[in-house]
Amino acid sequence: MTTHQHITADNLPLAQLSKSIDSHKFMHGHVLVLSGGVGRGGAARLAARGALRIGAGVVTLGCPPAALLENAIALDAVMTRSIKDAEALQACLADPRLNAVCIGPAFGTGPREAALLAAALQDRAMVLDADALTLLAADPDLMSGLHDTCILTPHAGEFARLFPDIAARRAAVAGEGDALAKAAAARAAAERAGAVVLLKGADTVIATPDGQVAIHAAAGAMAAPWLATAGAGDVLSGFIAGLLGRGLAPFAAAKAGAWLHAECARQFGPGLIAEDLPDMLPRVLRGLGL
Repeated sequence: MTTHQHITADNLPLAQLSKSIDSHKFMHGHVLVLSGGVGRGGAARLAARGALRIGAGVVTLGCPPAALLENAIALDAVMTRSIKDAEALQACLADPRLNAVCIGPAFGTGPREAALLAAALQDRAMVLDADALTLLAADPDLMSGLHDTCILTPHAGEFARLFPDIAARRAAVAGEGDALAKAAAARAAAERAGAVVLLKGADTVIATPDGQVAIHAAAGAMAAPWLATAGAGDVLSGFIAGLLGRGLAPFAAAKAGAWLHAECARQFGPGLIAEDLPDMLPRVLRGLGL
């Protein structure tokens, strides 16, 4: 049975984001963010910072050996790790404390990256965005490896490459602004992929393989037009990955991440750049009493 929900702070499991006085870092998850090569780490660093700010206990950025120094210089609380190939990634993922993965922001789309994505598609919570979506769209074998703890976060163009027939049906039924057509498309895509699909836009729609749909309608007082800036989507991926690391179920993590992402933008307002989003989280979370 299909259910629809409009996302508000009142129907999110935000209380789970509080931390007890006797907790330690590994009680709040370990997130791995995979980065691209030299000169291509900025987007992954944004995602990693988002995951850390949202409360993941540990965040590691994994990158090719040649990019390790560049990322280490740019990061402090986020750890760095050299991941040369799929074998090195599998060794990293052997750590049972590492419970969430984010792949895609400026990741790359070559044979190495395809092999890393294939190695990462285990039964583990993960966010797939940007270049990871390009790799999925190009390889049916990778698409077949998706599971219900994966979250895909496409914008409209990426969605059309992943699910061209579903996108075409949506376009035939209604224009880009029709939230109901968008919800139906996201639901069909999630069912086909066997994964959660978060279809970005002013009306962000989140759907699960079993037909649940939630809509974050950023209109009127809830509008966040300042999110139309480079890197904002990378921070969203990091927020969601951090929430997965903290133990939220994929649907709940996607909903909470989308709401908090927009709320950070709303509270910051004009002049927002992507780097501001993680730094707004403390104010937003304090306002929620967390």
